[in-house]
Amino acid sequence: MSGIYATEIGEVHLLRSAEEVRDRGDSGLFYPGDDEAEPEFKTSLTSMAAVLSLHTLFLLPSNRSSQAISTKPRAVLSQANKMRVPYVLRQGQSRLFHKLPSGLNMEVIVQKEDPYEKKKRNTENPPLVFFHGSYHAAWCWAEHWLPFFSNSGYDCYAVSLLGQGESDAPAGSVAGTLQTHAGDIANFINRNLKSPPVLLGHSFGGLIIQSYIANLKNDQLLGTRNLYPELTGAALVCSVPPSGNSYQELMKESSRMPLFDLRKLNASLPVPSVPKSSIEILVLGAKDDFIVDMEGLKETGKFYGVSPVCIEGVAHDMMLDCSWEKGAKVILSWLNGLKQNVPL
Repeated sequence: MSGIYATEIGEVHLLRSAEEVRDRGDSGLFYPGDDEAEPEFKTSLTSMAAVLSLHTLFLLPSNRSSQAISTKPRAVLSQANKMRVPYVLRQGQSRLFHKLPSGLNMEVIVQKEDPYEKKKRNTENPPLVFFHGSYHAAWCWAEHWLPFFSNSGYDCYAVSLLGQGESDAPAGSVAGTLQTHAGDIANFINRNLKSPPVLLGHSFGGLIIQSYIANLKNDQLLGTRNLYPELTGAALVCSVPPSGNSYQELMKESSRMPLFDLRKLNASLPVPSVPKSSIEILVLGAKDDFIVDMEGLKETGKFYGVSPVCIEGVAHDMMLDCSWEKGAKVILSWLNGLKQNVPL
């Protein structure tokens, strides 16, 4: 069978058989053709291979030491597409983009308390900031929990971490590290919120919040409190425990790119322990969670010196579960019991 052969350096050759490819002794791609095809077809096939062969410059390995290797700074966007199926916001929700010091933008879905209802109270509830885990973005909170908590008197902000949802993607193959994601959270809070928020994190998002808390405590010890703003509380929802999770390999990818390089993530675990603090922490799990099991839930509770709460009849994606109200009501009860309400 005749065909065309594209080498790794962009050369195109018309060959009589696939055996000739083996005889060449180099690497490339063979595109079979039709021996009886018209000349116009062979010309078209050759043109196609010329285009494809250019692509092999980036796909095929090369041992040419003279080729220069270029790297992109973190602030340069990758070529990954954003969400192919955009999330349609619900009534009362808006979307903004927070610009990070790197120049990258993070998507934030916002739903605030009704201003009329807010005037009826003589206290101001802390804002709630939600962070997703792998395979998710800000939309996972917008479906049920943002309407629920905003109707309950809380201003809500659901953030898509870099490389997820409609947020920009940094150059490289992963979205960041525990430290960089925690730093992005801190930057968002510093720039947008006037009072200490409550952070709510699901799955790997909970692990990022744990890293934030550890960095916050370190800042307090060093006297650099401006880097990581104070918190009113943190709710860890079906969170990966401080030591990591045995299912990490199943959670490598998130939307358009993985949240972490798992090898580097493992090197940064366990999350550093923190002394008993004034931050109120809720550790919440699900009975039917097959990602973060009861052992992981208990580990997280013990780490922070609190008794974990396990909800019957819901699975790992608690906020999207058909019984999503169960978890939301437990969190609302905990929120309403927080001692730190800021006077108007």
